[in-house]
Amino acid sequence: MVRSTPPAPSPGAIGIRARTEFSRERQKVLRIDPADYQCPALAGQLADAWLDYADKNAVKSSVHQRAAVVSLCTFAGPHLASLGHDPADARLDSADLDLAEVVYAWEQQLSAGYAPQSNEPYRLANTLLNILDHAAQRDARIPERLRERARDRTVLRKRTAQVLDEYSNSERLALREAAMEDIRAMEKRLAAGRLLLEAGRDPREKGWLTVPQLLWAARNGTLTTASLYEYLPEHAQHWPAELRELRPAERGPFAGRRGLAVGVCRMLFPSEIDLHPFRVLLLLSMTDCTSEELHGLRVPEIEFSAQGARIVQTKNRASRVRADFHLTEPEADPQGDEGAGEKAFFEGGGQWDVPGLLRRLVAANELTRQVFDCKPWLFTAVELTGKGVPQAELGYLNVSGRRFTDWIAAHGEMDISQPHDARRLRKTAKTTRVAALGGTLSDLAGDDHHIQVFAGHYAHGTTAHTLAARAVNSAQRKVFDRITTKPILVDPDAEAHLSDPETADALGITVQQGRALMDGELDMGLTNCREPTDSPFTGPGKPCHVAPAMCMVCPNAVIFTSQLPRLLLFADHVERMRERLTPPVWQLHWGQKAQALAELFEECAEHIPAAREQIAAGAVDLDLPLGMRTEYDR
Repeated sequence: MVRSTPPAPSPGAIGIRARTEFSRERQKVLRIDPADYQCPALAGQLADAWLDYADKNAVKSSVHQRAAVVSLCTFAGPHLASLGHDPADARLDSADLDLAEVVYAWEQQLSAGYAPQSNEPYRLANTLLNILDHAAQRDARIPERLRERARDRTVLRKRTAQVLDEYSNSERLALREAAMEDIRAMEKRLAAGRLLLEAGRDPREKGWLTVPQLLWAARNGTLTTASLYEYLPEHAQHWPAELRELRPAERGPFAGRRGLAVGVCRMLFPSEIDLHPFRVLLLLSMTDCTSEELHGLRVPEIEFSAQGARIVQTKNRASRVRADFHLTEPEADPQGDEGAGEKAFFEGGGQWDVPGLLRRLVAANELTRQVFDCKPWLFTAVELTGKGVPQAELGYLNVSGRRFTDWIAAHGEMDISQPHDARRLRKTAKTTRVAALGGTLSDLAGDDHHIQVFAGHYAHGTTAHTLAARAVNSAQRKVFDRITTKPILVDPDAEAHLSDPETADALGITVQQGRALMDGELDMGLTNCREPTDSPFTGPGKPCHVAPAMCMVCPNAVIFTSQLPRLLLFADHVERMRERLTPPVWQLHWGQKAQALAELFEECAEHIPAAREQIAAGAVDLDLPLGMRTEYDR
């Protein structure tokens, strides 16, 4: 929901422009006061164009549109003054000033204020041009040169975003263990605090120097830093030891009375830093849920049953709402029966599946929803406002000191690679699924992604690449193992006895194959073949179509010494191809065959002279298929 103030009655009128927007039911007012700039008329016109553009296009959040207008107006005033112009005269419909050149100059200096890999300059420039084009379409007085600039592209180049990789398996396990330990510690802390709360009374009657009384004040809305300043001794050394120990270990801004108020609230209510362990474990378990969907969950959108939990998830970027059911897993608490009292208090305690984690988070925030008038967000946190008043609202998890990286830093023993981005948790869950399932890309994409989306956003991860490389290497190894076996060389004495069982068994052939070889039924041109329909280069049951080009690297090949003259002619043909083809092409087509021929000739060197004599006498011809020449010889 958004609301904009009506634009000023005339283009030159000066007045604050404002737009009220709502994000996660938080109200946010965006304002532009033209009087804040040296070019108020131009600022007013651009602000009106911003409001109209946002309203006409139903923009939910126009933060970047406002930022683009503010950035240009901040730059335009000093820039025009440096050129000798009066910034107050600058207007979109001004014929005396070339605002297109001002826009060019603004674009060129934008990058200086941002990191080299930042896309913010490109986004601001592109956004401003869209607003200018919108204004030009509605105001015929805007000069043509500014219109052309608004229609053109920005001079800035869009940076290639850094692709986020998943966490390694050791990092995943470390994050998981740290999150589980923190949840156990939080549940024990809250259980201890609520037990002390039962003994608490109104501190205005019983005094402010005991923990139960302070917990009572937090439970009943009377605990603030102002009340602690009024009723506690000035110096902390005069407080009871139990109050001093209640302050967070990280002193800094949490020293003194503010730290005591924070410690008291943490005994009853989860804080933002307590929400990170739940988010870590849920994102590692819910492969079909984005961090955005998880963060926006409300308690009424979760329906528990004996079988699990049904969750209604909303993905704003895709404008999609869907319901998913997560089954309860019969998994025991890894810590055994320790902390049985806390588990009884927190329904579902001891289970680390999705339903169990959701039950525990809902139970942890039950008292928060009773004490504070807040929306039923699942990730509700209690923090002190700037005035020291406890307030419950959706934990945004991006405030300094409460971010994901701050939670990791609090566990100094963990060595987690940068960047500390919660989106990497989802990628880790996806690639863990890849490692578990294997299969084709369509199998891995599953029901929650198109193949193209999975390939572009998840299949690039290190784990997926490693598994893919391992699969390719395995497939190649199997192929190479089959095709790199040397052909069988049969000496002249054994040729006449191939039908004998002993000889056939020694050569790894059957008696029937031995008879067929002796009768010339399996002659493939250069060599014989014991299995023409079981070639490693074609499918089973199909006749081999790559003979005789691949016979020298085929384990089915059987060579008689009588075939050596043709093999010598074939070797000469291979060497002639070396002169005709480029080295890479020759190596691709003929390198392996040339090596196999050389090894064969070395093995039967005593028969080579006789074979050469047959060639010289013209008793042997080399007859190669035409298809082989067209495929391999060019």
